[in-house]
Amino acid sequence: MTRNDRSRTLSRRGVLKAAGLAGLSGLAGCLAPSDTGSGGANAATPTATPTTGENAWDGDPTSVETDHDYTGSPQVVDLDEQDGQVTIRTVPCRHELVGAEAKGGPLELPEVWAFQADDREPSVPGPTLRVTEGTTMEVTFENTAHNRPHTLHMHGIRKDWEDDGVPSTTGITVGPGETHTYELEANVPGTHFYHCHFQTDTHLDLGMYGILRVDPKDYEDPDREYFMTVKEWDTRLSAMTAGADVEYSTEDRDPDEYTINGRAAPTTFHPEKGTPIVVSEDDDVRVHMVNAGYINHAMHPHNHRSTLVAKDGGTIPEASRHKEDVFDVAPAQRYTIDFPADADPGIYPFHCHRVNHALTDGQYPGGMLTGIAYESEMDSEEFQKLMDAAGYEG
Repeated sequence: MTRNDRSRTLSRRGVLKAAGLAGLSGLAGCLAPSDTGSGGANAATPTATPTTGENAWDGDPTSVETDHDYTGSPQVVDLDEQDGQVTIRTVPCRHELVGAEAKGGPLELPEVWAFQADDREPSVPGPTLRVTEGTTMEVTFENTAHNRPHTLHMHGIRKDWEDDGVPSTTGITVGPGETHTYELEANVPGTHFYHCHFQTDTHLDLGMYGILRVDPKDYEDPDREYFMTVKEWDTRLSAMTAGADVEYSTEDRDPDEYTINGRAAPTTFHPEKGTPIVVSEDDDVRVHMVNAGYINHAMHPHNHRSTLVAKDGGTIPEASRHKEDVFDVAPAQRYTIDFPADADPGIYPFHCHRVNHALTDGQYPGGMLTGIAYESEMDSEEFQKLMDAAGYEG
């Protein structure tokens, strides 16, 4: 029996449980209807040998075969509960942009370089590291799962020179099999960005990025809080890294897929693989947006005029705040916006308004598109259609 042959009602409780929304924080998702790598450690551009199959390039990254395990979904690591300590690794993985069960799926990146925190699943983006202002952090990079040098660079916080994570200026690189500990202070409250700074043009572009969130000591949690990392991809880089017979260089980078938290619509609306921005009426909602790509993304929440309250770790003065509905986030920038869930209850898109970025595999709507979904409408036919498109059967 096919999905379209069935009649069923989704459980609102099941969707909320799957989305991990019992607490106050989650990783925002989306809305739409429609091992190890190989190559020399010092190569300027990744190369790889196919692990299975011929891997002739036909323009479809999903057809490139690898033996890598799949990434999981990004998780929040509470560093306060771990005495400020975390161990980070880089793991070559296969990554779903669109799940096999979703409309238009599967669409996959055959090789990404995913960050793993402690014994959690590797993910793209990497784990959100959350900590309270004033905490001393010990971030250990254990480069035991990859055969290339890496580093870890944190935006936003002030640090000692040798902990900046830039090998060309500090002289510190974490080679294969090596371990290095960065001693950092959570001294600048706000939403920050971390990434590998070794051959950044390819390492970041293969998935080595994540969010560092430093909560002020007097932080008051909103009713709903989400982290949204946006990024564009040239899938040739992943395919070439996995061993496909395709040429790629940073100079001719030409993005063809667009994601929020590593997924393209409709999988971004899946409560387990992605997570929608679920709200109840009159909630105070906060969304932290980070651009991990190389071009601007103009993010537009429908029917919810929002206030920019922080940018790059700096609080926007009250006198400078005003309501907006498009936020042009530049590469590496971090925007925090607040809005009340005061619209007519329903399901509203939240997407990049460079409309060609709202495509998945060339089809509209898709790509960099998320939804603001009111809990009261989760039993609606429209919401069930979205769950069907996302491949969710909970």
